[in-house]
Amino acid sequence: MIFSSWQFLFLFLPIVFFVYFFLTKKRLFNGGKLWLVLASLFFYGYWQVEYLVIIMGSLLFNFALGSSLSLSHEFHNKLNRKTSLVIGITANILLLGYFKYVDFFIENINSITSYNISLPNVVLPLAISFFTFQQIAYLVDSYKGETSEYDLLNYMLFVTFFPQLIAGPIVHHHEMMKQFQSKWNLAPRHKNILAGVLIFSIGLFKKVVIADTFAIWADMGFSSLQLGFFEAWATSLSYTFQLYFDFSGYCDMAMGAALLFNIWLPINFNSPYKAFDIQDFWRRWHITLGRFLRDYIYIPLGGNKNKNINTYCNIFITFLIGGLWHGASWMFVIWGALHGLALVLHRFWKNLGGNLPDKLAWFVTFSFINLTWIFFRAEDLSSAFKVIRGMFDFSSMSVQIHSIPTEKLASLGGNVDWLGAVLPNGLIPNIFQFVLIVFTFFIISKNNSIQIIRQPLNTSGVVFCSFLFSIAVYVMISSSSSAFLYFNF
Repeated sequence: MIFSSWQFLFLFLPIVFFVYFFLTKKRLFNGGKLWLVLASLFFYGYWQVEYLVIIMGSLLFNFALGSSLSLSHEFHNKLNRKTSLVIGITANILLLGYFKYVDFFIENINSITSYNISLPNVVLPLAISFFTFQQIAYLVDSYKGETSEYDLLNYMLFVTFFPQLIAGPIVHHHEMMKQFQSKWNLAPRHKNILAGVLIFSIGLFKKVVIADTFAIWADMGFSSLQLGFFEAWATSLSYTFQLYFDFSGYCDMAMGAALLFNIWLPINFNSPYKAFDIQDFWRRWHITLGRFLRDYIYIPLGGNKNKNINTYCNIFITFLIGGLWHGASWMFVIWGALHGLALVLHRFWKNLGGNLPDKLAWFVTFSFINLTWIFFRAEDLSSAFKVIRGMFDFSSMSVQIHSIPTEKLASLGGNVDWLGAVLPNGLIPNIFQFVLIVFTFFIISKNNSIQIIRQPLNTSGVVFCSFLFSIAVYVMISSSSSAFLYFNF
């Protein structure tokens, strides 16, 4: 069950909403929390019921250890507490490592040695990267004495709350539990419901209308044997915008669903393609992952406290880990390394007092992001370089009348033979694709979803969002939507 499915939209979400507030209205507050936990576990187990064993085992282990760390903050010596923390973090990493990386590790061992170890073909449990990172953060916060919640029901709700369970945001304990405990959130709040429905509608439109359309073109391009200049740029930009609207749509829908229950999730996506440098991009893209990498990897490594060379190494290592977090593939490692290197060069440039005009800074940043997404998407280096070669194959821009099939020209109607003589190779089959790409640049330059719902809501805004919702539902029902890309990570 995904957010962009009729089962979620017309069955699961309304039932969970009305039963929850019925229970809270009857002052059955723990009953309401239990209902949300059970509904969230059903939502998670809907994918594959066996996954419930993994998430419940992880949840109970981390709750017990985190509670012990919190309760023993004032009474146990620091060495024992630190040992417990190390054991907890190691156990979480081993769990994640086994399910996510064991096949990858064995494949690489086989490739560099004479061994032929059979692959266990471990299936990656849904959302394991997200709930593992979230609970590692909880253990560290407990070690620091920053948590004070020992109730299992509340902890289960903190980990499993369905709007953020599958693909984030990666939330902190203190961000959620205060909201779940607030008496002001136990009754329906019409302002939050309206804002939630509006931002959910925007996110649904982004996903099923824009992202899923770009997905078709991106998949066609990456699966092609050869790409010319225009086809390669169309392919790279299609994936760049597919990923943008897929993840942005998910973040909107997650925030919208949570708002129905009066819960504000932390902002996880803030117009990243408006960034003027790579550091600004990472302050806007997957914000809570960047926060986790900073607080629990970069700073423990030493952050920027030491000499520049150490800082540069810490940045690079952090983003290598961030790349590998996305999946068991050298392509993710390469992508992370490229971003780590870009951040190092950016810091070096800033230390020298370097600066660029805003328009040029944006162009350089967006071009780098677009180029590196190719490695993020491609299955291997040969596939990535196929697209990159095409992007710089200027010879393929030459006019070639014979390259445009007669049937494609005829399908446009009328006397169109002249089009083959004036338009570049490959542009005719993709004219709508290029129009949508240009229009998409216009869309991302405007206010984002968060900025829209923070403005006073008027009738025209409600009508516009209703229009988007209607179109999205029609598209969703007529052609089933794909799972969100970040579900794979």
